[in-house]
Amino acid sequence: MSVTSIPSAGGSATVPLACATSLPTPSQSAAYIASLGKPTAAQILQDCKDRGRVALQPRCGVGGHEEMKRLLTTLEEEARPDILTLTIDSHTRLKRFGEARRTLHLRPADLNGYPLVAHGWQRGRELNELVDAPLEIRHGSPDARLLFDVSVASGITSFEGGGISYNLPYSKAVPLAESLTAWQDVDRACGELAEHGVIVDRELFGTLTAVLVPPSISLAVSVLEAVLATRAGVRCVSVAYPQGGHLVQDVAALRSIPVLAERYLPAGVQVHAVLHEFMGVFPRKRDNAEDLILYGALAARLGGASKLITKTYQEAYGIPDTAANVAGLRLANRANSPLLDFVTVDDGRVTEEQRWILDEVADLVEPLLQRPDLIEAVVEAFAEGRLDIPFSASRSARSDIIPRRDATGAIRYRTVGALPFAPARLRRNEELLHRVDGLGEPGIDTLMAGLTGDINYFRGLFRESEPHTGAHGPERWRNATAATPIAPGESRN
Repeated sequence: MSVTSIPSAGGSATVPLACATSLPTPSQSAAYIASLGKPTAAQILQDCKDRGRVALQPRCGVGGHEEMKRLLTTLEEEARPDILTLTIDSHTRLKRFGEARRTLHLRPADLNGYPLVAHGWQRGRELNELVDAPLEIRHGSPDARLLFDVSVASGITSFEGGGISYNLPYSKAVPLAESLTAWQDVDRACGELAEHGVIVDRELFGTLTAVLVPPSISLAVSVLEAVLATRAGVRCVSVAYPQGGHLVQDVAALRSIPVLAERYLPAGVQVHAVLHEFMGVFPRKRDNAEDLILYGALAARLGGASKLITKTYQEAYGIPDTAANVAGLRLANRANSPLLDFVTVDDGRVTEEQRWILDEVADLVEPLLQRPDLIEAVVEAFAEGRLDIPFSASRSARSDIIPRRDATGAIRYRTVGALPFAPARLRRNEELLHRVDGLGEPGIDTLMAGLTGDINYFRGLFRESEPHTGAHGPERWRNATAATPIAPGESRN
């Protein structure tokens, strides 16, 4: 069953009927995918996991079709990523399909991603047939049902998002129940495709707001989305986690993912850990930025991640150009070298951190998993603050929790709000932050200064001053990259 035939949750968005009615059936799409003669995203991930190699994937997406073709082919020819990305534009994410089509015809460079629905599945197939790597859709839509149908018709075998993770970080007024229901339709469609022999990789956006996200919040949201997805028929789940910047904590979080899968998901489901390289404030100097890129790649390797979403040395200045994307992929791939087997992490500290992460996740998800209606339980938990994410603009999340870095740089809970943590977990967070805040409650100015420092953690670590105007500043960077201008709309999502 095509999800396009299902009425839109909570809205009357204009659906491009020509696109919807001309879509191939799921069995036809499955036959096309088989005819491509290249591995699916799920097969790539499983192969990398079996070999102990981290698959690499860049972020990329531009509005024009010819420009998108050039971007994909250049990335593949010069960097050989394992999976390539179609990042979708904001109009399509919000189901403003008519506006996406108008902008595509008038000013395609104004689009901040590729409007796949407006281009149509035939053009999607053209992109797919142009490259050897499988494609993934990254978007940010709380209701991606039509986009999913067009993606599958295009032969695309990986689709990111979820009813929580693609709502609360992005949208202000979309009810959580509606986005969860819409994504259940997508997941059921994945189950139908599995019956036709095509396993769609469903990547869950555990990065959330990507700013100081405590590991247990990220993983708890992904567990809940994964349970809903697998109950609906999904057979391959990728759990994305955002690099926080503390090696022991990041490795512990990544190593927690297979444990959580064994604990909460049915047997036979493929589960992959994915690391998003640091999504916060990036260093300005190229050397420092590249140090951070390699650091993230090593964290992915040590954590047993199946895939790494890469960054570039231009992150501090806006949307990176193609050359920087190529450089970022090549640098990250150095972490796959067998010569780096000597790089290790303190397994005792990782095991201890992992134990606390798993306990916190259990506190958050197990009361909800006991409920007969998980969607209802999740909506109620967010309304009451028993689930929460920091810095969300959504009315469906209270955002009462305040994260802080402890003295070692690991992300902890300064304020837990109504999260139902056991007393031992609360005491540990308080003890770890004691050396940061001292006794008593900090004033608002002190708290804001601390949060600002935590957000700018790596710039502080590298001792980069506030906006550079000298030899390493924006003017020098613009001059150095004038020959390779930033491609319009290359999104970082």
